[in-house]
Amino acid sequence: MILKKGASQTVIGLIFGCYAVCNLIGSLVLGRYIVQIGAKFMLIAGLFVSSGCTIMFGLLDRVPSGPAFIALCFIVRSIDAVGFAGAMTSSFAMTAKIFPDNVATVLGSLEIFTGLGLILGPPVGGWFYQSFGYEVPFMLLGCLLLVMVPFNIYVLPSIEADPSKDSFFHLLGHVKVVLICYAIFTLSAGLGFLDATLSLFAINKFNLSPGYVGLIMLGLSLPYCLASPLMGYITDKYASSRMVFMVTGAVITASGFCLLGPAPFLNISGPLWLLVVMLGLIGFSLGMTAIPTFPEIITYAYDQGFEEGLSTLGMVSGLFGAFWSLGMFYGPTVGGLITQHLSFEWAATVQGGLALQQYNQDYSCTHKTE
Repeated sequence: MILKKGASQTVIGLIFGCYAVCNLIGSLVLGRYIVQIGAKFMLIAGLFVSSGCTIMFGLLDRVPSGPAFIALCFIVRSIDAVGFAGAMTSSFAMTAKIFPDNVATVLGSLEIFTGLGLILGPPVGGWFYQSFGYEVPFMLLGCLLLVMVPFNIYVLPSIEADPSKDSFFHLLGHVKVVLICYAIFTLSAGLGFLDATLSLFAINKFNLSPGYVGLIMLGLSLPYCLASPLMGYITDKYASSRMVFMVTGAVITASGFCLLGPAPFLNISGPLWLLVVMLGLIGFSLGMTAIPTFPEIITYAYDQGFEEGLSTLGMVSGLFGAFWSLGMFYGPTVGGLITQHLSFEWAATVQGGLALQQYNQDYSCTHKTE
């Protein structure tokens, strides 16, 4: 639709890229001032803003082509990103506050629904688009988000807290926190890279239809759904295992990306079954690595003397969201450039190199901690 409205591929990339940038900034700012704003209000307001922007994005088809349409795309996407940042930052912080002893278990369980969204979103949205046109999928999704506003007003508790004097700079002054943030960055970069490039690669190499490509993506989403609650339960019960899972997950992720293409220097063929198996390994390893990161930063922050409460939880949530957004900007952008100028195989190998670097850093961090 955006192409038909006169936007170039570069402008389309910037429209989607601005979402990640605004999400990054919003996560940091809202995470720092979560106590002053109020966690419950931030979540409800974020849902309301995101629902409104989703509906508005569906209505942009009625805007005349040209600069006005492009400007509105930037505005709506940017505001939506800030709303989403508020909702996610506050939801992570409130989860950690309400379930302090089961943070990973609860987050891992919630990631089941993230996986279901990844599985059902493309086929269901595509069916509504083909059956009813461009506007209907956005309208339905926006209305679903809007329904959640009164539900959360009724269900969620209000959390009172005092502002902390600690800052993001203080938190990032610790090497372990920086290394875990790098792990978060590589995870989201990998997902962003696959989201932007895998479909076209599979269609061109294996002559698959878009429907079959959607089935292939199940190989990534289903293992992630299964791994997340399991890893959450184990890492809550055995907190010392978090870094072990992060290191192991990084090795599996690096191997999966190198064999996904596979890497040109391996000089092996890349049949379809290998692609599906590697996607499954990557999906499972992402669950191993991602779920322990958030509770591990919280535990380390408390051990370093940060105040136990909503203020610190908000900063950790904001930091998580910021580095996740940074990866979601880097993955499609850099991965797309490497794919365009070299090949998907080399781009996947570079992504595997990022995960391998994460392994080296996490391994060193584990031994220093011991």
